[in-house]
Amino acid sequence: MQFLFGIINKPLGWVLEFIAGLTGGSFAAAVFIFTVLINLALIPLSIKSQKSSVQQTRIKPKLDELKKQCGDDRQKYSMEMQNLYREENVSMSGGCLPMILRLVLMLSIYYLILSPLTYMTGVESDRINNVSTTISTAMSELREENKEEYDKLAKKINWNESVNSRELNIVSIIRNDSDILKEILSEDEYDKIKDDLEYITKKDKEADIDYSFITSKINLTQTPKFSFDIFHDAQLIWIMPILAFAAQMLSSIISMKIQKRVNPDAPNMMGMMLFMPLVTLFIGFGFPSGVAFYWTCSSIVGGLIQAGVQTFYGPNKMLARQRGKELVKQYEFEAGQVKKLGQPQESQINGEESK
Repeated sequence: MQFLFGIINKPLGWVLEFIAGLTGGSFAAAVFIFTVLINLALIPLSIKSQKSSVQQTRIKPKLDELKKQCGDDRQKYSMEMQNLYREENVSMSGGCLPMILRLVLMLSIYYLILSPLTYMTGVESDRINNVSTTISTAMSELREENKEEYDKLAKKINWNESVNSRELNIVSIIRNDSDILKEILSEDEYDKIKDDLEYITKKDKEADIDYSFITSKINLTQTPKFSFDIFHDAQLIWIMPILAFAAQMLSSIISMKIQKRVNPDAPNMMGMMLFMPLVTLFIGFGFPSGVAFYWTCSSIVGGLIQAGVQTFYGPNKMLARQRGKELVKQYEFEAGQVKKLGQPQESQINGEESK
């Protein structure tokens, strides 16, 4: 799967780097514009999935009737169902492919945002792995030996132990305090990564990507650390997972309202509406803020586009269009039959007149 994401993310990384160049190196602006473009490109898939869903709704009464006729004979029902789908020209998996493609692309972009050194700055993975592995090993050993010292240094360099966050961890370190590595690593360990660290720092300066959001105090490479003592430990960076939560919540509310409008009989999904934003909030405090920012953009932009698709391609409207097409075909067929029946009568009348 990682190999697949690598293939997809190479060209996407070039696009993101190009957009960042147009926006003065702003990582936040590039992610936002990139998210808009990706969601616009996915509109045809959303429409296709919506059409497939409507077709499933259209033939549901016939499927229910088949189920009654076949009773407990599952094999017969399966065969009859396949015949019905074929007769009605409806694909049994029509709505699955767009969903799978959207999921793969979403996960791919997720890794793209987490890996700016690989896909935007152009640093070789071997160099990143060498630096990341050396720092991770040293931090793990320090945690076992002196937990208090580990917590102090981890907070100072904004360390995140997740493997997926390693590139943003490195960016945060070389941007804020690369000399602190000499406190974490032994002399031999530091010498092991010195050349790679200098190379990464050089490439990072050449790319000149600005990872701040609105203010320099909100750095998208940093990971928010939640604390219940909000009066003493609150940080401005907390706004990123909170924004992601609010955007997900707003998107869920809009989606539910539109769903209820186009289908009043749709089940109440209030629990799911609350669950997903809460999951986003929880995860947002465990990943670099760049991920939370991407989720915020994706929820807002994707939610608005999905709302538009639901409005203009809602089940009722699409079923009405389908029924209209069926009525036109039926009218044309009946008109043709009437015309065929009328032709012999006209020739017969002409024959009688000639007599």
